[in-house]
Amino acid sequence: MNSTKNQQIIDGIIAGDSVILKAFYKKNLPVVKRLIQQYRGTTQDVEDLFQEALVLVYHKLRAGEIEFQTSIHSYFIGVCKNMWRNRLRKKRMLEYNEFVIDNAIDPSLSVTDRMIEEHQEDVYHKHFRRLSDSSKNVLRLFFEGKSMREIAENMEYTEGYTRKKKCMIKERLLGMVQSDPLYTELAVY
Repeated sequence: MNSTKNQQIIDGIIAGDSVILKAFYKKNLPVVKRLIQQYRGTTQDVEDLFQEALVLVYHKLRAGEIEFQTSIHSYFIGVCKNMWRNRLRKKRMLEYNEFVIDNAIDPSLSVTDRMIEEHQEDVYHKHFRRLSDSSKNVLRLFFEGKSMREIAENMEYTEGYTRKKKCMIKERLLGMVQSDPLYTELAVY
């Protein structure tokens, strides 16, 4: 996109020009919709996120806080992607916290059930300890709710490699746990 057209769009957003805003919606909404629905977002999520991102970009444009190295459209899609990742990360952290709360000792469980749960946790921790230090760190940071970017920076990896490594570690740990004879024995109960 040429810089003149880009500047016209920026000026139109700042001025609240309805023609430019409608064109901006028409061009970017399908891309944002595809992006969010690809990660199980709803139509409501798409609308909310699009509006929040547009308000954020509007305020940054008015304050002169943005220097464009790319088109306003690419920048906007990047903002939407980052906002959606942050929402997913927060949701994942909430789900993890709920999992921890849900899996707290349940007084209604029998002594036998509690013992089985403890043994299952022991099997998990035994195999977790067998992972390399870097693998343990990647999973710990992930369970703390850190973003892939934060984990990558912490581990001095690229973000893409961090995603791949996290998946490989989880698969490896799951395989180790499932191949443990004690796990198989406990799974019968």
